[in-house]
Amino acid sequence: MACALEGLSVIECGPNIAASYASKLMADLGADIIKVESPAGDPARTLGPFPGGKADPEASGTFLYLNSNKQGVTLALDKPKGRAVLDRLLADADVFIQDYPPGEAEALGLTYQRIREANPRLIMASITPFGLSGPYRGFKAYDLTVASAGGWTAVNGWPGRPDMPPLRAFGQQTAYQAGVNAAVAVMGAAFQQLKTSRGQHIEVSAQECIVSILELTFVMWSYMEVPAVRWGQRPIHPIDFFECKDGWIFVLCLEEHQWKSFLDMMGNPEWGEWEVFANPFVRASNWDALKPLIQEWVSEWTVDDLYRAAQTKRIPFAPVSTMADLLNSQHLKARGFFAEIGHPRTGDLKYPGAPYKLSGTPWELRTPAPRLGQHNEPVLGGRLGLSPEEMASLRKDGVVA
Repeated sequence: MACALEGLSVIECGPNIAASYASKLMADLGADIIKVESPAGDPARTLGPFPGGKADPEASGTFLYLNSNKQGVTLALDKPKGRAVLDRLLADADVFIQDYPPGEAEALGLTYQRIREANPRLIMASITPFGLSGPYRGFKAYDLTVASAGGWTAVNGWPGRPDMPPLRAFGQQTAYQAGVNAAVAVMGAAFQQLKTSRGQHIEVSAQECIVSILELTFVMWSYMEVPAVRWGQRPIHPIDFFECKDGWIFVLCLEEHQWKSFLDMMGNPEWGEWEVFANPFVRASNWDALKPLIQEWVSEWTVDDLYRAAQTKRIPFAPVSTMADLLNSQHLKARGFFAEIGHPRTGDLKYPGAPYKLSGTPWELRTPAPRLGQHNEPVLGGRLGLSPEEMASLRKDGVVA
């Protein structure tokens, strides 16, 4: 069965996760991805996690996840010979995705104005922390910088505790958001490319990717001049996390009939009739008194037993899934979400699959992430036609590993 993006030729390079994830999304749908690493290797190779905790650039969990279904070559783009080889790869490619900061990209000659001269139909996506214009264009940034600049950390943290600092989400979430947006934009440009045979330049600002997903925060300010921050008082309750015997569960009783059902499940305790808990608004204003009463009862349950008991009463509780819970989830197993693929260094590994299903051109995990320089010969020698002597010269000059 054909893949959805079969025949789409993509070149990817850069030191960050955003470009890797953008091209991964396309690789998993069948696009032909050539990943260009420096001879020292992609920085993701150092991130881990590693089997047994022992660092191994060929066994980094992060790198293996981001780069399955790709071919990998090495090129030193800071050397003229390396840039010349990249230009040859780009000359007949459909898409080029890179995530160097603007100053570094320009120093390496990775500008759309220069590259499009050799291939006017090329789509180029430049993923940067703050875009290619504006006073922050030249700023470098880490995930924490971008998350804070985008307003994410301000709305994330410990609800009801204004004394606690803002909080970033785990991992490199801003890079993944930027990668998703880059992939979507590339697909739109590729559709236009099919109709016109012309390329275009896509710039993705990671800060703007974060600003765009802050949901109702802007509406609340523009409509009501109310800042939506995580330390604000919730107007109604209960909406909170509680600790069970073996984990955490989220309790949500937005509607009064849900609260009545919850009280019934708790055996209709005497305090449920107290005036200070009479409606959702006074429950919110007296939450410091109500929460310990609920917590005492919840602590006698396991997460699964409480979740199933709440389900029978149509109360929208939600277990807080751990990574082990997800890997062992019967629902995800039934849907075939996780996929396994072998790797010569690590053996069989289980990877997260795609959050979508295409009936005609399905998602597929075909090949493991490439070892460093694994496809130098088939891509540079076979695809570009470099002779053995030219390959040897590139190795001698440190252009390829």
